[in-house]
Amino acid sequence: MNAALVLEDGRVFPGEGFGAGGVSTGEIVFNTSMTGYQEILTDPSYHRQIIAMTAPHVGNTGVNLEDLESGRAWAAGFVVRSLSPIVSNWRGRGDLAGYLRSQGIVGITEVATRALVRHIRDKGVMRAAIASGEAPADIQRLLAIARAAPAMSGANLVDEVTASTPYDWRETSDSTWYSAPAALDACPLVVAYDFGIKRNILRMMADRGLRVRVAPAWTSAAEVLEMAPAGVFLSNGPGDPAAVNYAIENVRALLGRVPIFGICLGHQILALALGGETVKMRFGHRGGNQPVKNLETGDIEIAAHNHGFAVSAASTLDGGEITHLNLNDNTVAGLRHRPLQAFSVQYHPEASPGPHDSFYLFDEFVSAARQRAAVET
Repeated sequence: MNAALVLEDGRVFPGEGFGAGGVSTGEIVFNTSMTGYQEILTDPSYHRQIIAMTAPHVGNTGVNLEDLESGRAWAAGFVVRSLSPIVSNWRGRGDLAGYLRSQGIVGITEVATRALVRHIRDKGVMRAAIASGEAPADIQRLLAIARAAPAMSGANLVDEVTASTPYDWRETSDSTWYSAPAALDACPLVVAYDFGIKRNILRMMADRGLRVRVAPAWTSAAEVLEMAPAGVFLSNGPGDPAAVNYAIENVRALLGRVPIFGICLGHQILALALGGETVKMRFGHRGGNQPVKNLETGDIEIAAHNHGFAVSAASTLDGGEITHLNLNDNTVAGLRHRPLQAFSVQYHPEASPGPHDSFYLFDEFVSAARQRAAVET
């Protein structure tokens, strides 16, 4: 075999390389989704992470131009049990191996992914090195590279994925998948902080008649308020939320001034701005089949997750309340502060795993923004 995945604790998983050659490092994580590998690879939240898929057969639908969640792939490496030799999909424009090669991402197949995932579940996520085309016997060098890689705790990765300048987003969802949005006379402006935002989140807001202006992560609260938005959105993103100090301070300054809605990292930053705490999880939640309970309605939502940090359940949220729990481990999956008109969820409603269980969250944000815009006018 011409490739290997080497974990920092010394565990080695040999395999066959595909995609780009070379060596890459990152935090080794696993994703339990059965489909959607293209969206996963291009989600900026996976920056500096090597992703192992638990689905045994990956690559059969190839890649297309429509399902990219950003302008590039962000994963540090990709690990699969079996790479499909056949691509068959009506939207397919290439194969997975070719896409990874074009993006400079090292892939490895023929890996015992069940053993790998069990190891991560037992030991927790850790740093790793993935190598393709390297001499398999040079494991000690790869182990040293893995142990020298930066840890995820304390890492501000938002600076590395955010937009460099503001831009307006106008694209709506493909009507093949969602009903065409209704014509609306007035379109309130919302500002979306880009901590590593996914395109489908932006489409979901545009579908509902919002004008969306995407702002770089470091945009000050004063600059946001100068835009006179009817709402502020806090996006997903990579790294340790507690390390993004400027974002926490800006959100704190916006609380009570404008309705706020956060997803994933945005949820964690909102909690920190309210005085809460976040903790590093043992192996996190990543996949499209996580059960979440809405404590306000009692409903169960099937949700897509991608996070290695969580809001501590012991957090004091300055009058806020926990609204959702992950039923697998009872971690915090949502919160709300009614007086300050702020709410957030740890999961990804735009990923549609339910498939539409969580769309009400966007509707609620739009309603709050419209009410705000009506008051301002």
